[in-house]
Amino acid sequence: MMRITGAVAVSAVLALGAGACGDSKKSGGGDEVTIGFMGDLTGENSGLVIPPKQGAQLAIDQYNATNPKVKIKLKTYDSQGKPEQATTLAQGAIKNDKIVGLIGPAFSGESQAVNPILNEAKIPSVTPSATNVTLATKSWSFWHRVVANDTVQSAGAGTFISDTLQAKKVFTVDDNQDYGKGLATGIKTAVSGKGAQVQSDSVDDKATDYSSTVNKINQFKPDAVYFGGYYSVAGRLFKQLRESGFKGKLMSGDGSVAAGLVEAQGQQNTKDTFLSCGCLIDPEGKSNPKAKTFAADYKAKFGADVAIYSTEGYDAASAFVEAVKNGKTKAEDINSFLKTVSFQGVGKEIKFDDKGELAAHDIFIYQVEANKIGLLGKAGEAKPAS
Repeated sequence: MMRITGAVAVSAVLALGAGACGDSKKSGGGDEVTIGFMGDLTGENSGLVIPPKQGAQLAIDQYNATNPKVKIKLKTYDSQGKPEQATTLAQGAIKNDKIVGLIGPAFSGESQAVNPILNEAKIPSVTPSATNVTLATKSWSFWHRVVANDTVQSAGAGTFISDTLQAKKVFTVDDNQDYGKGLATGIKTAVSGKGAQVQSDSVDDKATDYSSTVNKINQFKPDAVYFGGYYSVAGRLFKQLRESGFKGKLMSGDGSVAAGLVEAQGQQNTKDTFLSCGCLIDPEGKSNPKAKTFAADYKAKFGADVAIYSTEGYDAASAFVEAVKNGKTKAEDINSFLKTVSFQGVGKEIKFDDKGELAAHDIFIYQVEANKIGLLGKAGEAKPAS
């Protein structure tokens, strides 16, 4: 998942000093290390970031409740998804707060800006939700993610569109941002490879009237429309398509797996709407019993159902918890531990390859019905509920 709200140039990293690598420090109850969480917590896409933040908080609170020798303090940094804001926060987190690890950044745009700083300071990061493919190509030895990238998502979603929905004509739309364009392009490649006819268009993510694109779609008469971008735009586009009389299938990606999609689309317009995501939202425990227990614990603590990237936030934090449990309290030692970590998370097996990518390549398909987003299963196995 990627959000770019402005270009940013990363200048020379602040002189962070020898203390930047972090260490455990004394607190009122004993030793303590600080782990950061960074993402859009109050901005326009905070609905995608609050759930993983809460998942991370739950994992750390559960660990601290066992009265360990070294406790973990979770400190949040609200970047609002803005790369330039994220860089300033990262520098302060390293220099002043002495973090020994970071969960996030949540979006790929801010990840592009922040991870050179983290890498220079030798601070490990585990993002629960940044999916842009290029993040794994930067040779950042302190970077990891617990979610499949956009290439994997495109392949999974493309399989569902072509094989399960049996769409022979597909129209892709993006929001003219890097994340949305990359995902839509990936879908186009995937379904074209399976013989589908494809047409494409882009919309302005700040606009509210998409009649030009709606007209192009209706003229092409596709079996399915796939939108690459975020839920606010997806909802408006899908609403206008339904109101124009379009009867085909609607689909979007991880940036749209949020209640805000239904609010913008309207419950009456959600028929045959599907979503793809590397995230697992499984309150019933269809995937494994851990998911059901996690969902119950999450609801008891936050009074809310698990949502997009709740699971991944929990698993990202759990990777740091495992490191601290094993006596790793310095940033570089934690990073070395992450290179070999392997455990069954709530969502997937947490194990990283030599680039920091998650070894598991699971993509999940969801169906929107009325005001609910329900899990159908993995991309190659999922069948529409109706």
